[in-house]
Amino acid sequence: MTAMSTSTSSQDPTQRPSQHLSEHLSEHLNELGLAARAASTLMARASSAQKSRALLHLAQLLTAQEPALLAANEHDLSNARAKGLSGPLFDRLVLDHKTLATCALGCEQLAAAADCIGEITGLTQQPSGIRVGQMRVPIGVFAMIFESRPNVTIEAASLSIKSGNACILRGGSEAFESNKALTALVQEALRLAGLPALAVQRVDTTDRQAVGELIANPQWIDLVIPRGGKGLIERISKDAKVPVIKHLDGNCHTYVDAGCDVPMALTVVDNAKTQKYSPCNATESLLVHEAVMPDFLPEMAKRLLAKGVELRCCERSLAYLKAGLPARQVSEVQIAGLKAATEQDWYEEYLAPILSIKVVADVAAAIDHINHYSSHHTDAILSENHRHIQRFVREVDSASVMVNTSTRFADGFEYGLGAEIGISTDKFHARGPVGVLGLTSLKYVVLGQGEVRV
Repeated sequence: MTAMSTSTSSQDPTQRPSQHLSEHLSEHLNELGLAARAASTLMARASSAQKSRALLHLAQLLTAQEPALLAANEHDLSNARAKGLSGPLFDRLVLDHKTLATCALGCEQLAAAADCIGEITGLTQQPSGIRVGQMRVPIGVFAMIFESRPNVTIEAASLSIKSGNACILRGGSEAFESNKALTALVQEALRLAGLPALAVQRVDTTDRQAVGELIANPQWIDLVIPRGGKGLIERISKDAKVPVIKHLDGNCHTYVDAGCDVPMALTVVDNAKTQKYSPCNATESLLVHEAVMPDFLPEMAKRLLAKGVELRCCERSLAYLKAGLPARQVSEVQIAGLKAATEQDWYEEYLAPILSIKVVADVAAAIDHINHYSSHHTDAILSENHRHIQRFVREVDSASVMVNTSTRFADGFEYGLGAEIGISTDKFHARGPVGVLGLTSLKYVVLGQGEVRV
């Protein structure tokens, strides 16, 4: 059997009549859950060498099977075009050589990374004579519910393998063929390494009822991770009967402080907003200290307007830019991109060429604004004032806080995690980009030599 022809079931449920599918949906999910639970036991005791072999096989297959993967992706893209999908939503569906190469590199990096499973830390001697420590262990089985981006299949699967878990993947219907082909590669890689192929499975239907049933069964699932639009994440957070790792919005801020390196700030803000508009780590709101406004804001606005970015400005920045930009030879068309911000704009994750701008009096005002309006995802300060930087890093309540760099770096791959399964804005054990450690737990290990409690 070739790597591209395997499947988690012998028949594709989406090809059955709808009434037949409803009768078999619970049975299908029960089979997935039972298989995942059994596979998780085997994965938990898999050796580091086996997991690394699986990841290296997967990296090789992603390269060798690229033409077949691109063909499967083109099937999804053709359907998307026929349905009128465009812009960022269409872009998220695309698999290309660069994307697959990045996925393969992530697998190789994970294979080379140290295996944390089984590691015992914090071992301390107690007065009673016992020694107490904590061992890193897999979560067990997690479900990944995601939309659009088919590369999430590889990110989730590779992290699941490295962390010794089993996972059940449910991608969006718009990427059905791409996800099917990628899951087949993962299962082939697992087989080649002597690991259970069903440690990574795909919900083989586009029926929306599958998600509701999957996340409501703790006997199958220990953790659910939604990755997609706000509606999807809100629904899963509301209906799940197992723990959820999530983030609802990526309303990221960049604050330009007084006395900053203005050329550096211009470059960083440009990148943070325009390098790509659709990711959750793109800057959506720009805060500018009033002292640096004359040197920074007109030039920044000129650059962004020239790229077609609409600027939704506070009253002060709007008046300043409308008065000052024409003298800098900005076209009338570009000037039309200056709009007055509403209160709602400060909360918005645009995922589009739109940026809100607010002038603030000092770093304290910037911090207050961010903590009030942000989604606690990623926020950055551009400054040369060490005291301001320390205060910003300490007081901004976000999963990632950055200094003198672009918010676009808030990514597991860029953080050296090899891959990420998502970005969490929750405050429990997984926060920020979720890599291997976020898919593990700790259990206490107590070592003794016959001690008894008195």
